[in-house]
Amino acid sequence: MTSQPYTVDVRRLNEFSAIELYAMLKLRVDVFVVEQECPYPELDGNDIDCLHLRLMHGDELLACARLWRPSNEVLPRVGRVAVSPDHRGKKLGEALMREAIIACEREYPGEAIEISAQSHLQRFYGSLGFTVTSEEYVEDGIPHVDMIRSAP
Repeated sequence: MTSQPYTVDVRRLNEFSAIELYAMLKLRVDVFVVEQECPYPELDGNDIDCLHLRLMHGDELLACARLWRPSNEVLPRVGRVAVSPDHRGKKLGEALMREAIIACEREYPGEAIEISAQSHLQRFYGSLGFTVTSEEYVEDGIPHVDMIRSAP
């Protein structure tokens, strides 16, 4: 797809320059802590073990997510899904999740994928093949549900 308005970048934390890392962490803090008014430990110690997926337009960060598997006993997860407020309404959330699914399938072949989804986004994630697997719960003041996407 050469007509994509973005490029996909997937790499480990130690492969980012200081400026690239700053931009990604700033977007996450701007969305989760400031916009959603959720004071929580965004820098939770897990980023080091994750793959970080970014949608880029040149040097501009459009969206990001992290992919990880905390241990072999749990399924791979997609989290910290964020789209820049300046680029909303362009279906980048859907593009980001589709790219995250592709990256998870490449990194963790034959495995299902888990997410902790904000409850109001169940239909969105459902359209990507995720199904609800838990009752609603409150995390950091926001209603969530666990969802899973079966292995291909």
